[in-house]
Amino acid sequence: MRELAERAIEGERVGKGAPLRGRRGVTVNLAESPLSWLRARGLVTPRQFDAGEQLRDDYEAASLGPRVTMRWDAAPATGGSRGAPMEGTPGGAQLSAKRRFDAAIAAAGPGLADVLWRVVCAGEGLPAAEKALGWPARAGRLVLTLALDRLAEHYRLR
Repeated sequence: MRELAERAIEGERVGKGAPLRGRRGVTVNLAESPLSWLRARGLVTPRQFDAGEQLRDDYEAASLGPRVTMRWDAAPATGGSRGAPMEGTPGGAQLSAKRRFDAAIAAAGPGLADVLWRVVCAGEGLPAAEKALGWPARAGRLVLTLALDRLAEHYRLR
């Protein structure tokens, strides 16, 4: 899927069809994940990319992302059978994905899990992740590749 937008190099947002007024600009695909952007430019290996995608799949299957809408389900009825899962509670597949996600993040380690979660799961670009973590520019890619290597070992990818 392609969702193209024109952006100024300095990071200022430019509206659709708005002229850049003498500034240099770039067209970006807003639907592309930061990890796929890195792979397309040869900055991560296919093994590292697959490890990141597997982590993101577990993250999404566990429904760990922020909710953007309110749930309008009916309140659960009381007096139901004991032990039966209530509607709206996590099912077996969701709990299994949560366990896999937690194990993968633990395998990455405390120093690497932050950038891994920000770039792969939250979809932040490397410059934004570096800034949020207080790292120097261009340090994030090295740390991310180390985290993806650990993740690939955890998932036993070859």
